[in-house]
Amino acid sequence: MNATGNPPAGGGTDARTRRMIMLIAAIAVAPVVLAYVAYHYWPRMARTNYGELLPAQTLPHITGTTLAGATFDSAALRGKWVVLFAAPGECDPLCRQALYASRQARTIQNAERDRVQRVWVLTDGAMPAPSLLAEHPDLAVARVVPTALAALPRGLPVMYLVDPLGNLVLAWPANPDIKAMSKDLSRLLHASQIG
Repeated sequence: MNATGNPPAGGGTDARTRRMIMLIAAIAVAPVVLAYVAYHYWPRMARTNYGELLPAQTLPHITGTTLAGATFDSAALRGKWVVLFAAPGECDPLCRQALYASRQARTIQNAERDRVQRVWVLTDGAMPAPSLLAEHPDLAVARVVPTALAALPRGLPVMYLVDPLGNLVLAWPANPDIKAMSKDLSRLLHASQIG
């Protein structure tokens, strides 16, 4: 109190200043608190791809012969997106489903489908049924030594997507959701400036 017995001038100013400092501190801290809550308690967004994204790895070098007896070399596939599937020549129902799914997913790409090459790598000496091959006229088929496929990261039976530079990109199950597989292809073909 001053000599007149009144509180000093500006006493209310101290309370207002304190409130202003508290408000500024709250504004500064709020984003950190909200970010923590969002990260730990809000559900994550679903991933955008259906297939399993593979760690960076080049497709192992695969050589063999086509059904016509010509040389097959995976290096010759560079420049295209490749859907690669390996299975015995007898082609059980799971194999047939994989071939059908890859054909449909490629067909759905419309004008972009020519950028995608489907490859069936035979893991044995059995000859595929001519009726099956007739259903898949755009399919490249080759016999290879099974040990050449041992380096594939998810083993068999899995369908792999290889980019035009020869890198493994995605792995799909042998009985995939065709629409989801097609969306993966569409997204990559749209985003890619190569192949």
